[in-house]
Amino acid sequence: MGGDIGPRVTVPASLQALASNPQLTLLLVGHPDSISPLLAHQDAELLSRLRVIPAYQTVANDAKPSQAIRQSKGTSMRIALELVKDGEAGACVSAGNTGALMGLAKLMLKSIDGIERPALMTVVPNQLKTKTVLLDLGANPQCSSAMLVQFAVMGSVMAEDIAGIKNPRVALLNIGEEETKGPDTIREAAAVLKEMPEINYIGYAEGNELLTGKTDVLVCDGFAGNVTLKTMEGVIRVILSMFKSQNEGKSSSRLYKIVKKVVKKVVTKWLNKRFSHLNPDQYNGASLLGLRGIVIKSHGAANINAFNAAIALAVQTVEKQVPERIAARLAMASPKSN
Repeated sequence: MGGDIGPRVTVPASLQALASNPQLTLLLVGHPDSISPLLAHQDAELLSRLRVIPAYQTVANDAKPSQAIRQSKGTSMRIALELVKDGEAGACVSAGNTGALMGLAKLMLKSIDGIERPALMTVVPNQLKTKTVLLDLGANPQCSSAMLVQFAVMGSVMAEDIAGIKNPRVALLNIGEEETKGPDTIREAAAVLKEMPEINYIGYAEGNELLTGKTDVLVCDGFAGNVTLKTMEGVIRVILSMFKSQNEGKSSSRLYKIVKKVVKKVVTKWLNKRFSHLNPDQYNGASLLGLRGIVIKSHGAANINAFNAAIALAVQTVEKQVPERIAARLAMASPKSN
C-alpha cells in the first residue's frame, strides 16, 4: 500500500516478478478492495503463486515514525513484518514510510548480535560495468567508529553475495585520501579496518569516485550516504533526460557550443552504451542490513520496473542467506572498536 502510487505500482510489479521467477511466491499485504481489481483477468498460474493478506490500515507516508510505530497495529507494514518474524515470509519489501519501516523492523526483527544499529544499503552501477555497495543511506545520520566498522563487514558480505565480487575492496567516504583528513570517527574506523584480515580495506575514497569503480564497498554515515546517493541519482537522471530530449535548446552562446561539443564527444557514446546500466530504476531497493530478518526499502516514487527490481533484490538476499552470513562474518572479526 506504500509509495507515492501504492497498489497501481506494487501489484503490477509483483505480477512481473512472478512471471520472471517461477519459484517465487508472493504475499500482498493490503486492502483487498484496492488490490483485487488489479488482479482481475490475470494469468491463472501467476495468481496461484500469489496470496492477498488483508490489512485495512496503513502507515501514512508523512506520519512521524514514533507516532506510526505506536499506532502500527493492524497496518499493512506491521503485518508484513510480522509475516517475516513468524517465518511465513522470507523477506518484506515496502515502498512505505522509511522511518516507520526502519523503526518497526528494528523493534520486531531485532538486530544481529554485534550490530549496534542496522544500516540501509544499496548497490549502484559504476563506470567499469561492475557494482558498488553503498551504506549507510540514511538509517543513522550520526555514526560511531564502531558502527562504521560494522557497516564495512556487512557491506563486504553484500558485495560478495549480491554483487558477486570476490575479496571486495572496502573504502571509507571522506573529504580526501590523506590519512589525516576527516573527523575522528572516520580515522578511528580506518585504524580498526586496517587490522582486520577479513576486510580488504583500501583507504579513503572521495564522493566523486563513487561511480568510477575504485572501490567495491563505500562506507559512510547515513547523512553523507543519503546526500551522496540522491545527488548521484539526480545528476544521472538530468544527464540522461538531456540526451534523450528531442529538443536540444536554441542557445547560440559560445560557451554553450563549447560545452555541447565537449560533452557530446566525451559522454554521448558512453551514455548510449550504458543507459540501462545506469538507470536508477535498475538498482532500486535498499536493504536494511543488520537485522535477523530481511527487509528491503523501495523508493517511494518507484515505478513498476523499479519496484520489481526491489523484489528481485529481496529474492537474492533470501537465497544467499545474508543475515546468517553477516552474523558468521562478525563472529570471525577479532579486532573490536569502541
